[in-house]
Amino acid sequence: MENVGGQAVIEGVMMKSQQCWSVAVRSPDGSIELKKEYTKKLPKFLTLPVIRGVVALFQALYIGIKAIEFSGSVALDEKEKSKTNPFLFAVTIVLALGIAIVLFKFFPLYVATISSQYMPFVANSPLLFNLIDGIFRVFVFILYIVAIGLWSEMRRIYQYHGAEHKVIFAYEAGETLTVENAKKYTPYHPRCGTSFLMIVMVISILIFFMIPQEWSFAEKLLSRVLLIPIIAGLSYEVLKLSAKMKDHALIKIAILPGLLLQRLTVREPDDSQIEVAIKALNEVLVSRQENKEALLDVR
Repeated sequence: MENVGGQAVIEGVMMKSQQCWSVAVRSPDGSIELKKEYTKKLPKFLTLPVIRGVVALFQALYIGIKAIEFSGSVALDEKEKSKTNPFLFAVTIVLALGIAIVLFKFFPLYVATISSQYMPFVANSPLLFNLIDGIFRVFVFILYIVAIGLWSEMRRIYQYHGAEHKVIFAYEAGETLTVENAKKYTPYHPRCGTSFLMIVMVISILIFFMIPQEWSFAEKLLSRVLLIPIIAGLSYEVLKLSAKMKDHALIKIAILPGLLLQRLTVREPDDSQIEVAIKALNEVLVSRQENKEALLDVR
C-alpha cells in the first residue's frame, strides 16, 4: 500500500500521494471545494535515500503554500480576502523563513556561544556545546508551538490536523473511508510532520557535533543553515524507518517524544472535518486508480 501524507490548512485538509495532491476546503456556505494537481515524475537519482528527503522537503513547502493559498481563497469571506494579495502572501512566507532561522538557528547558537564564554568546560567540549544548542532549540520550538496554539483560529486547524491523521489511519487499515470508520482511530500519527520536526532536532545535534569548535559564530551559523537539506534528508529516512518498524519496542520508545509533542498540534476533530479529509483523500485515490488504468491501456 502506497503511503499518503497530508497537511491541515484553513478549513480544510491537503492529501498527497506520489502521483498527485488534492486539497478539500469547507466554504462559508457549507459546501466542499476541491483542488487537485498532478506531480511530475522525478528522475531516478532524486528518489535515492537522503536525496529523496531533501526533494520531499522542498516539494512539501511548495505544495503546502499552494494548498494554503487555495484554502484561504475558499474559506475566507470577501472582507478577509480583500486584506490579502499575492505580494503580501510572498512577503509573509519570506518573513516566516527569516523568523524560523532566527528562532531555531541564531538564538540557540547564541545561547551556546555565551555559555561557552562563561563556562570554559563548555567551550572545551563539542558535545556539551551542541547539547546546549540542541536543548535550547527544542525549548524554543515547544514554546513556539504553545504560543501559536493560543491563537483561537489555530484550534480549528489543529482539529483538521487530527481529521487528516484519523482518515490516513483508516486508509492504512484497509477500511472503507467513512466518518464512522475514521472516528475510532487516534488523531496522533507516527509519520506526522510534528514528529518529523522532533527527529530533525535530534539529528541536528549529531550533525552539528561535526562542525569544528574553533569556527567563528558566523561560520557556525552559516553552516547550520547550509546543512538544513542534509539534516532534512537524514531525518526523512529515520521517519520512514520508524513507520516501517512502528511495532518494534525500541521504535515505539523512539517515536514517543514526537507523539507526545503532537498533543500540542492536534485536536479531536468533529464529523464535518473528518468528511473534508475523506474528500481530499478520495480524490487522491481516484487519481491513482485512473493512473493505473491508463498504464494498463498503454500496455
